[in-house]
Amino acid sequence: MAVTPVAQIVSVGVAGGAADEQVATVAAALARAGLPAASRVFIEDDEAALERALRADVSLTIVLADPGGSAGEIVRRAVAGTANVRLDDHRASLPRGAALWKVADAEPAWALEAGSRAFVVLPLGGSLERTLEAHLGPFVRARLAGRGLALRVLRVVGVGLSAIDGRLADWRGPAGPAGEIEVSAVPAEGEVWVRLRARGATPAAAAETLASAEGKISALLGDDCYSCDDESLERVVGQLLAARRLTLAVAESCTGGLLGHRLTNVPGSSMYFERGVVVYSNRAKEELLGVPAAVLRAHGAVSGPCAEAMASGICRASGSDCGLAITGIAGPEGGTPAKPVGTVFIGLAVRGAVTSRRFQFAGDRASVKWQSAQMALDMLRRRLLSDGPPGAESPRPVLDPPR
Repeated sequence: MAVTPVAQIVSVGVAGGAADEQVATVAAALARAGLPAASRVFIEDDEAALERALRADVSLTIVLADPGGSAGEIVRRAVAGTANVRLDDHRASLPRGAALWKVADAEPAWALEAGSRAFVVLPLGGSLERTLEAHLGPFVRARLAGRGLALRVLRVVGVGLSAIDGRLADWRGPAGPAGEIEVSAVPAEGEVWVRLRARGATPAAAAETLASAEGKISALLGDDCYSCDDESLERVVGQLLAARRLTLAVAESCTGGLLGHRLTNVPGSSMYFERGVVVYSNRAKEELLGVPAAVLRAHGAVSGPCAEAMASGICRASGSDCGLAITGIAGPEGGTPAKPVGTVFIGLAVRGAVTSRRFQFAGDRASVKWQSAQMALDMLRRRLLSDGPPGAESPRPVLDPPR
């Protein structure tokens, strides 16, 4: 059976929180190395389920698991069984032929090549980025050496999958004079990824085909495309703020600090991120941000006027150029016919100009929170882009005092 030159990431035994962040880190490293992650799979500590996942027709499977306990044993047995090799009792019970990937002061990872397939097992926990840089990147590039294959992922936000499919109608399936380029669009949490895969007689020919197609497809996506490959939305927003020498502060209610976490997860964010507050109660909104009690009585905490007052208030309290505010109903309870679960208002203040938008998100509580932070970042991104290049900003007005 032919093996597709893409990767999959399998997380064993844990999900959510730090584990999800590590999956995203691995996916970004794969994209940088030229081998995109076609799928991300979570399974329990179930050996049969893991064996089924390992049989997928992909060239590389990355397994993230706790190296100790039952998960570690299950992973070692399943990989050995899939590769049809025995466990080597003299080498920490690793499959025979496995290569140990060591980094200082960290649990080692290991890799096993089995013909056209390869398996890499990464331990959950610290030092992951050092392992990816020292071992996974070179490993992937060596396996791709000599192949006429080039890959790119364009990230789109603020537009649904069906709309993107419509724009890419002429590119769906194999395209080009000899089918050298394949374009696909897949949904991600709060965004869409457009994957470009180019083939050629040589790597250079594939790269040339990719560059030509990327320019045309990027024109179709316009400003809805915020980055390519592994650049996150919060990193792109940070770059825009830094280039314009603007500062940002955030006020969060239903997201509970998620927006601030994402922004400060970017190295160097202290250059532009000033502060963030979580104002969950009406009292906190009034006391910390100066949201007028009259606004809360007339419109409620989940409203455009409240979101705008929160955005203005955090700018005023921090002296920041930009303010983002989120208030909504993340669920699963608390909705009303007028404001059902998933109703979120996002306020944005930039140099005194304040606006807000209403959104209706689907999904569970975690999904609503993530989409809320995603759209807040995108609102700021689009507003900064509308100002033109750095240096084109208008003078900063003085914010009105609270009324």
